[in-house]
Order: sequence, then C-alpha cells, then structure tokens
Amino acid sequence: MTINIFPFFILSFIISCAQISRERTQNNLADLKETSDTSDHATAVDTTNGLINSTGKMLTARAAHTATLLKSGKVLITGGFAGGASLSSAEIYDPALKTFASVGQMSMARSGHTATLFPNGQVLIAGGYNGSYLSSTEIFDPETEMFSTGSKMNTERSEHTATVLNNGMFLLTGGVGVGWTFLQSAELYDIQTKTFTPTASMTTARESHTATLLKNGNVLITGGHKDRRDNIKIYSNAELYDPVSEKFKLIGNMSLIRHKHDAIRLDDGKILITGGSDERDSRGAYKSAELYDPVSSSFKVAGNMNIPRYKHNGTSILLPNGNVLIAGGANGAEIYKTASGKFAMVYGSMGTKRLFSCASLLKNGQVLITGGYNENQEASENAWIYNYKW
Repeated sequence: MTINIFPFFILSFIISCAQISRERTQNNLADLKETSDTSDHATAVDTTNGLINSTGKMLTARAAHTATLLKSGKVLITGGFAGGASLSSAEIYDPALKTFASVGQMSMARSGHTATLFPNGQVLIAGGYNGSYLSSTEIFDPETEMFSTGSKMNTERSEHTATVLNNGMFLLTGGVGVGWTFLQSAELYDIQTKTFTPTASMTTARESHTATLLKNGNVLITGGHKDRRDNIKIYSNAELYDPVSEKFKLIGNMSLIRHKHDAIRLDDGKILITGGSDERDSRGAYKSAELYDPVSSSFKVAGNMNIPRYKHNGTSILLPNGNVLIAGGANGAEIYKTASGKFAMVYGSMGTKRLFSCASLLKNGQVLITGGYNENQEASENAWIYNYKW
C-alpha cells in the first residue's frame, strides 16, 4: 500500500535510520565473525580501506526507511517513501543467501519513523508520516514475521530520534508534528509495560538533529533546526539528557551550525560528528567533522571528510577495528581512522548520492547499505555491501 505525501515534505526528511541504535552496534561488536574473502578484488584495486560491492536489489525502491539488525543476523527493512508516496511494505535481507524477501505489510504506510530493537528480538516501529503525522506504533515479531498494533505515543511525531538508554527504556526526542510544528517534547517507552510517558522537554524544538548514548548513560543531542525556508533556524548548540533526573540541559556549541548530520560514539567514548549542512541545504553541505569529549564536555574540530555529506543520519557505523564507516550522503563511502584522526575513501561507487539511505552492521562484520534517493529525489532499490578484513 502507498499513500501520497506532499512533495515539499520529501526535502525535510531526516531519519534515525535503522535505529538499530548505535548502542546496539556497540554491543554487537563482540559477536562479530571474520568477513568474507575479498581476494578476487585485491589484485585489481586498492582495498586497504575496504570495498563496496552491489548485493542485488530490494523488492521495493525506498528512502527514509529503517533497517534493523535482528538477533538472527537478518535485517528488517520497513517503510520509507518512493515517488512521493509513503510505503507500508517490509522486507528482510538474509546475509547468508544475499537475498531480500517480503515480510508483509505494516498496518499503515510510514516514512520518517523509527525502528528500535527490543532485548527479546522484537522491533518497535514508531510514528512517521503518510500524509498525516502519526502517533501510532506497531511491533514486529521475527518469530511469526508479523506486525501487531502497539500503544500510541503521547505526540504525533516524524523525523524524531529513538535511543536505547542503559536502563532499557527508549528515549524519543523532537521531530515534526501536526500542522508542521517543530517539537520540543520528548517521551519514554517502557519495554516492560509497553507504554509511553512524557519526560522533560528539550531546551528547544528540533528536527534533523542527532541523539547519541554516552558511556555514562546520558544522551548527547546535537544541532538540528526548527521552522522552514526564510524562517529556518539551524543550531550549533547541544544538550544532554540525564535519565536519572529526566531533564535536558544545554552544554555548549559545536564549531558550526549543523542539521541533517550524523553522530557516532567511538570506542574511547568520544562522539564523532560529521557533515550536515547550513541554510543552503545541498549547496551548503559540509565536509567538516568534530569530536565531542564527554570528559571535558567540549567540542573540537576533527578535520575534513573527502566528500561533503548531508542527509546521512544513521549511516555512520563503528567497525570492529574501532574505525568508522561513513556510508551515506554521497555516492561513495569513507573511513574515519581513529588512530590517525584522518578520513580515507573506500573503493567502489554507489552511482549517485545516497540521501536518506540506511546502513546496518551485520554479524559477520560487513555493512549493508540500502536505498536512499538521488539529487532528483528518485528513490533506489539498490543495495551494497561494505567488506574489509581486520
């Protein structure tokens, strides 16, 4: 099923892509196995930083979707949009077979939603947009491969973030709501009662922001924006959410205003923040990166990527060797090398810019990259595998 959405909405999507959750990525690293052999390519190209190859096509072209690593090692892909219409379809990628298979339909079409993994292996699908802003949720059960209705959020929201806290609760922040309003509110999902309760509001309304779990259990919120076009206000400021006090507080500013950027926690606890853009959107996309140090609670410039990137939220993946793959927002991927603090390109092209694509760390150490749209807002069904040896 598809539901038409307004063309102007496509430009504003920001996804907490996969919401595999970067926290799950941290926990999965210990379980990783060796990657598959890339020796066929090694004699022909330089694969020092890894290699990107096509791994076939999804059943449906989609962008602003989610891609969540399941406990089985398969990846659940839900919703998104294509051709100006939100999607209700879902599919599963099997890394053993390297194939996509249909897993039915959600109860309604959704894009700009979040998908968060439960400890029991189920997945919470929350909010999104399909012509209306949604407060509804549903739960995917990988045992039955079916979706069931979940409890409603307190607020209709799309393009929000969802973060798994150390206490097991899910924190949902900001986004866009009814009447194209920008949300300052936040709420908590209790996995025991499977209900939502309001928590304190952020210091300002935000969408196109990031929310990253720190090692101490707090959540770092960076950048984003409120309002549109001539009235848009993009933030350089950041705030912290304390799950004990359930309050947010401002902590300072990044070196630049940023929205539609990405953030990922490194092994040393620092947060790598990459790309994004200013008021000019694609014409103002950044190469720049910076690091947040939770010990000093300060930001510092961390050099430049090789390619400007924006609309790549959720496509930065912490690899088992401690480096970071930055897969979205451009037609090629690159690696942030934590030892040197330098960025290096990965061999292989994805053809066109991958805006609002998804990236998922597989249990074998490879990374699945799916969908996204190009400069003409044409969604893709293509998928790629990032492969390397460590």
